[in-house]
Amino acid sequence: MASIKLKGDTSGEVTIQAPAVAGTTTLNLPATSSTLATQNALGVRNLIINGDMRIAQRGTSTSGITADSYYTVDRFYTGGSAAGTWTASQDTDVPTGQGFANSLKMQCTTANTSLSTYSYLAVHQRMEGQNLQHLKFGTSSAESLTVSFWVKSNKTGTYIIQFEDLDNNRARASSYTINTADTWEKKTLTFEGDTGGGFDDDQNASLDIYIWLVAGSGYQSGTLPSTWKAQVSGDRAVGQVNLADSTSNYINITGVQLEVGDTATPFEHRPYDMELARCQRYFQKSWSQGTAVGTAISIDDPNAVQQSWGSSNSGGIAGQAFLLPIVMRATPTLLTYDTNLNQGKVTILYAGANGAVNISYNQISVNDSKFRVRMYSNSAYGIVFAYTLTAEL
Repeated sequence: MASIKLKGDTSGEVTIQAPAVAGTTTLNLPATSSTLATQNALGVRNLIINGDMRIAQRGTSTSGITADSYYTVDRFYTGGSAAGTWTASQDTDVPTGQGFANSLKMQCTTANTSLSTYSYLAVHQRMEGQNLQHLKFGTSSAESLTVSFWVKSNKTGTYIIQFEDLDNNRARASSYTINTADTWEKKTLTFEGDTGGGFDDDQNASLDIYIWLVAGSGYQSGTLPSTWKAQVSGDRAVGQVNLADSTSNYINITGVQLEVGDTATPFEHRPYDMELARCQRYFQKSWSQGTAVGTAISIDDPNAVQQSWGSSNSGGIAGQAFLLPIVMRATPTLLTYDTNLNQGKVTILYAGANGAVNISYNQISVNDSKFRVRMYSNSAYGIVFAYTLTAEL
């Protein structure tokens, strides 16, 4: 029986070979975005997790942002200092006809028109070294990387994308321009591979991609690195506009894709369950998807964990292990909430009442696949609590 094979040559064409008894038939297709996508379809092309901003486990909006943390959309970290005050939100403003439902919006709510030396604001994503070994950094075969994304802002001008090799303290950056205010624009930048340093083969952060929004003079006093070199603070964001200079300023970003090679292929739209599972490697919660962390819970609330046992005698012990749906990157930090949303506490249930007890009175054990709560009690018959588990990079 004849077989058909897809073969991509160096020109980007796709060759369909159908061996037959009498010979081989070859059909060459032109190198279009579709055929290039076909060549790259095996495996996961996009190294960015949640690049379409569709997963927001913590919540869809956070205001009053002045410092570093993960706030709304998963895997995108907000780093900032002395750069005004911001609201981060999962927005529904997206480029038309591109298949996106959400974007990440950063809105300035308190301006800073006079930046200090090391004022900064950036949105970035850190990546595990064990997921980057195929890039072959540190060898003569180091692969090029192409980053593409959609962006919209009221403030036109120069913005910076920076790569930071956290294992070797090396960096590479490039600028792009927002040309037209309040208009979605697609940007594509290609970076050569780094032959000077390899990534550690572990679950720790090795590569960080920064989308700069604000940069003080301490990050703009040198020269933007057009090749990989040792990290220098003054070189990191040369030319970056100050998005913090007005409360009218905002930026929306979506469709962030990082892939091997010097060509940007169409955005890889992965299934919701796949992207959620990838995000849960770094963050999990007891609240259902679509319910923000910190939403009020009650004793019978499905967003809370309920652990119960028969009334115990003096010195009674009861415990329960909770298996996680996804193995996490590392042993996570567990944070509990009682029914009054007090952090670090649980609600103990008694025969006719309930009360909040500090978690230090209980025994907790946690690893990357489960956690366990053990209770020492004379009269309680159960506990209720909500929780988050964090193993972010």
